[in-house]
Order: sequence, then structure tokens, then C-alpha cells
Amino acid sequence: MKKNKSNHGTLLIHIATPFIMFAMCMGLIMIALIVPSDKLQRYKGLVFMDELKIDPENAESGLKIKDNAINSDDNNYSSDKGEIIRPAFGEHYADLSCDAFETTVPVYWGSDIDLFEIGACQASSSSVFGDPGNSVVSAHVNTFFAELDKLGTGDIITVKTNYGKFIYTVRETISFKDSEKKYVRPTDDTRLTLYTCTKDIFGASDQRIGVICDLTETKYYNAEEAE
Repeated sequence: MKKNKSNHGTLLIHIATPFIMFAMCMGLIMIALIVPSDKLQRYKGLVFMDELKIDPENAESGLKIKDNAINSDDNNYSSDKGEIIRPAFGEHYADLSCDAFETTVPVYWGSDIDLFEIGACQASSSSVFGDPGNSVVSAHVNTFFAELDKLGTGDIITVKTNYGKFIYTVRETISFKDSEKKYVRPTDDTRLTLYTCTKDIFGASDQRIGVICDLTETKYYNAEEAE
């Protein structure tokens, strides 16, 4: 009797072992895929507002990243009038700073996975700094916009380019789903919209948080005085 029970147990073990091994292998595969899948979903959510991922001029050769040294001398931004220089796709054309951020955030023109790794991205469908309309900038919540949730009404944000300096004041904080586009569309007023996804330990979040800022001061770079 005992022998029969022993044989029955051994048979069950032999039958169950392949299923257990298969489940373990699938678990390891899923763990390995969590990180890249999460990153892809996060990138997808961050760039939903910008349909232009690659500059048509560079479509054959791929993304061309251009890094610039942005003028940081406040004394050179002294003119009330100036010329706006439209950047090329993939170009670092602005630096963004505020008290809530520990470091200055580089802003690249256009939305691309590689650009999100090195800075914040401004939708190429939005307004260049200095032009009327909505300038929409997004970045990774785990990197350049990790402190975005610290911003509140009345906080000051400074954006510097090589043609002008633009001071914004936070008007309101916003929260919206990744499928909503009302905050990233063109506007009649001149504003700056910053946003990122919310932090979620279980993976990519479909919730976005951000701020809408009013343009309160503009100073252009005076090349003649700099000389």
C-alpha cells in the first residue's frame, strides 16, 4: 500500500515538473521584458502630442542631434526686440531652470526616444520660444522632470536661448490622461506648458501632471553689446 502511494507521488512529480519549469521560464522572460516594455510605453505616452518624430530632411540618415552652448550671461539679454531663430529637429536650443529643479534642463527641439535620454523635448508642433502660442515641453519623470510636481502657482521659470531670455510664471497645475490633448494644442495666448507622466512603481502610467505658465518678461540677446 505504501509502495503504491510512493509510486503515485513520484508520478505526480514527474508530471508536474515540466509545468513548473515552464512557469519559471516564462516568469524569467516576463521580468526581463518589464524594463524595456515599460520604457517603450513611457516614451509612447510622452510623445503622443508630437506626430513629427523625425525631421523629413533627415529621414534617410536618421536623427541628427546638435548640442549648443546656450548663452548664460544675463547682461547680454538686454534688448526688447530681437530675431527669433527657429531650431532644427534634434537641436539643443534652450536651457530651462527654476528653483524646484536641482539642475538646468536642456531643451531639444522635437520628440524622439534618443532626445528624451539627454534632455527635455519640445513638441515641434508647438510654438518656438518668443513666438505667440503654446510652447509644449515634456521630459522623463525619472530624470529631467523628476521635480516637476514641486512646482506651484506663482513659481518662476526661466528659459534661455541664444537669441533671447523668457521668464514665465506658473498659472496653474494640471492633471490629465495621456489620451487628452487639450493642454498640448495650439493656443491664442502665449504660454509655456510643461508636463510629464506620474510615477508608478507598477509600470507605465497613463496619467500626466504638469503646469501652465504665463509669459511675464522677454529680453532678447543683444549681439552688439556682447561685442
